[in-house]
Amino acid sequence: MYFTQALHRHVQVRPNKTAIRFEGRSLTFAELGNRVARLAAGLKSLGVNSGDRVAMLSLNSQRYIEYFLAVPWADAVLNPVNTRWSVPEIVYSLDDSETTVLIVDETFKAHASRIASEAKIAPILIYAGDGEVPEGMHGYEALIAGHEPVEDVRRGGDALLGIFYTGGTTGFPKGVMISHTNAGFGIMAVREPGTNGLNSVVLQVMPMFHMAGFINIAALLVSGGTHVVRSSFVPQAMLETIANDRITEVLLAPTMIQMLLDRRDADAQAAELDLASLEAISYGASPITPALLDRARTAFPNAGFYQGYGMTELAPLATLLGAEYHTPEHAASGKMYSAGLPGSCVEVRIVDPEDREVPRGSIGEIVVRGPNVMIGYWNKPEATAEALRNGWMHTGDGGYMDEDGFVYVCDRLKDMIVSGGENVYSAEVETAMASHPAIGQCAAIGIPSEKWGESVHAVVVLKPDASLTAEELIAHCRERIAGYKCPRSVEFRDTLPLSGVGKVLKTELRKPYWENQKRKIG
Repeated sequence: MYFTQALHRHVQVRPNKTAIRFEGRSLTFAELGNRVARLAAGLKSLGVNSGDRVAMLSLNSQRYIEYFLAVPWADAVLNPVNTRWSVPEIVYSLDDSETTVLIVDETFKAHASRIASEAKIAPILIYAGDGEVPEGMHGYEALIAGHEPVEDVRRGGDALLGIFYTGGTTGFPKGVMISHTNAGFGIMAVREPGTNGLNSVVLQVMPMFHMAGFINIAALLVSGGTHVVRSSFVPQAMLETIANDRITEVLLAPTMIQMLLDRRDADAQAAELDLASLEAISYGASPITPALLDRARTAFPNAGFYQGYGMTELAPLATLLGAEYHTPEHAASGKMYSAGLPGSCVEVRIVDPEDREVPRGSIGEIVVRGPNVMIGYWNKPEATAEALRNGWMHTGDGGYMDEDGFVYVCDRLKDMIVSGGENVYSAEVETAMASHPAIGQCAAIGIPSEKWGESVHAVVVLKPDASLTAEELIAHCRERIAGYKCPRSVEFRDTLPLSGVGKVLKTELRKPYWENQKRKIG
């Protein structure tokens, strides 16, 4: 099993079928295969060797899909960079993975020189935009035009496919190592009847650096459908793309679904767009409220709904709730609001702190086993051993399983906040806040947000005689961490609730916000 396998098949049996449409340009599978083989040759000419890490810092594009294919074609390893990170966070990930090449698009070319200068090993820079190639960089298109295609080395099996960085509870991101086998079984887990077919036209709008976006692309590559790529999520433009390109499927975070619905409700022109081609809407990356799901099902009556629950370490799926469970009957039973059943080749258990399986209906930690589970964390053997205890991936999420095997996610056992589909770890936020001289104690928690699912809320105790406004604290954080990780609201207190050993009781801090939310839903 190797990642480029599907491309070879489509070049052979359907070379003239459209593989990608992006900003008025189209590529057939034959053209895609040729460009990938030439880009792989260009990477090799720059000194990329077996197993070297090649990073990409870019908005979604046709070139991003080419990057996904050309890097393993050249026997190298992917390192997609989170576009919402600050420069120090990007540099950390490049240093940690010892990345040798960084590809940047027009949006991020201005940051490239600073990134290269601050990295311990300055990466070779490739400009993947349509403008003039900046000084000191290699041109992406020139590399393709200037090299003859090379043979695919067919890197595959248990060899490393990519390092996908995710947030870390210690304040630093962890590099999740995904093999070709992991990705292959991840693709199997996400494919469902009614999705990812040969005639599918799928709108790729989820960030491509995300594992969910990556596997969604990979699954469609396997089936031979057509990718329609948008560089970023803009509700009006997305609605127009669905109508104009006759999109059949899309993967969205719940916040995106809400923004689409809000746009349709607020704009008469948007409401008149013909979206009847949409046959499947997959959602995941963060919790969805029953009210939002019901609203979406009413707005898109022709579409089947599919929910995926998982994490980067699972490439990315643990469970899947198919369209057949998005019905009034299963809404009444509660199953429509579950996370679904274990995916193909995936085992799920609910365990207690001693890793003993708990009775059905009892809450414990969700653990997962299967060929989709990551190799481990890059350069973090202790974190790997902790996560992969007894052969099971410990998700850090609390939940329960009913008598029919449906999994229900109740809460995060770790202090992770999921805001707009992005994972935010409280330790990262607290580290940034605590560096301000006025801060005595602080805690970051997730509170309900209609727009983002959850938003980051800071609870702060100032040092005696110190003064600080919420605006000043948020600005301080923005200089140190990505904007989406920064607090959106700040609460000042005289004390924080502490346990007997001095640990902040975040359950007490969260309680009033989430109890109010439960009352609203009830």
